[in-house]
Amino acid sequence: MKLFHMSHTDLDGYGCQLISKKIYPNGNFYNANYGVEVKSTIKTILKEIEESSQIDIFFLISDLNLTVDESKNLTKSIENLNKNGKNIKLQLLDHHITGEPSALKYEWYFLDTKRSATKIVFDYFMENYESFPPLCTPEFKLLIEAIDDVDIWCEFDPYFEFGKVAMRIVTNANEINATLFPDENRDFRHHLLLKACEYITKENGHILLDDDAHHLKKEYLILDGKNNTIDNLSAKYLVYLLEHKKDDLTVYYKEHKGLLTYNLFSISISANTFLKENPDFDFFININKRGNAGFRAAGNVDVSLMAQKLANGGGHPNASGAYFDDFKETIDYQAVKRYINQKLSQID
Repeated sequence: MKLFHMSHTDLDGYGCQLISKKIYPNGNFYNANYGVEVKSTIKTILKEIEESSQIDIFFLISDLNLTVDESKNLTKSIENLNKNGKNIKLQLLDHHITGEPSALKYEWYFLDTKRSATKIVFDYFMENYESFPPLCTPEFKLLIEAIDDVDIWCEFDPYFEFGKVAMRIVTNANEINATLFPDENRDFRHHLLLKACEYITKENGHILLDDDAHHLKKEYLILDGKNNTIDNLSAKYLVYLLEHKKDDLTVYYKEHKGLLTYNLFSISISANTFLKENPDFDFFININKRGNAGFRAAGNVDVSLMAQKLANGGGHPNASGAYFDDFKETIDYQAVKRYINQKLSQID
C-alpha cells in the first residue's frame, strides 16, 4: 500500500508525518497551510494518485480541518478514482473544532479536540499497526507527549517546556526553501525533531536542546565537513540543491540565461555563490509571495536595466530590485515561472 500523507505546516503537522514515516518510509508527504494551499495540495495529490501505477492507496490527512464543501468534493473524487480501478482508504485525523460539521457527516473524518493531531495519529498507528509499537523508542514516545503538551497548551505538564523548544526549532527551520524544495525542507525538520529525542531524557533537556539548536542545524547543512557561518552553509546547501534543479528553474532575458527562484528569504549570498559556481548563468531573480523581486548578476548583464523595464525597479548593475504590482500569490512555482517569462518576453 502506498501512503499519501498531507499535514499542516507546524510542529504538530510535522509530528504527524514523523509517525507515519515509520511505517511508510517511502510514502509521499505534503504540507499545506489553510485556504488555497489545502485545496491546491489536495488537487495535486489526487492527480498523483490517478497517475500512479499503485492500486492500493492510503490517503491520510492530519492536523487540517476541511469544510463541508471540501469534504464533499474530496469524497466524490475518491469515489470516482475507486470506480476507475483504485482502492483508496481515506482517513482524516484532526483536533480542530471547526471541522465538526464535516466530522458529523463523513465516517472517514475523525475529530478529537482533547488531543493534538500528533497524539491522535500516534494512537491510530498504535491501534492499527502491529509493527508500529516496536519502532517507537521511549524517547520517541516522550517527544510525542512533548508535542501534545505544547500544541494543546498544557503548561503544567512535564514536557511542555521541551515542546516549546521543539516548536521554535521547527518554526525557524527555514534554511531550506519549502516552496522550491518541499521534500528536502520536510526532511530537514524531521531530522531536527529526531535529534531532539536525544535530549528529552536528559536533565534540563529543553535547555540543552535550546543551546544546541543552532549547532544541530549547521551539522545538517555541512556538505564538505568544514564548519562555517550558518548563512554560508545555507547558501552552499541551497546552491547544491539548485544544481540538481537548475534546468527547471532556467529563464531567458534576450540572449542571457538566468535562474528564477521563488520566495527565498535572502539571495545576496546564495545568488552570488550560484553565479560564481555556474558561469553559464548571467543573472539570478528571486520573487516573493508579495511580488517583491531581487535581481543579481556577475557582470554579464545590467540587472538594474532589467528591473527597470520589467517593473519600474532599479538599483545597481549587479544588484537591483523591483515590485510587480500585478503579481498574485501562489504556491505553484510553474505559475510564477510563466508569469516572469511573459514579462521577460515583453522587454524590447
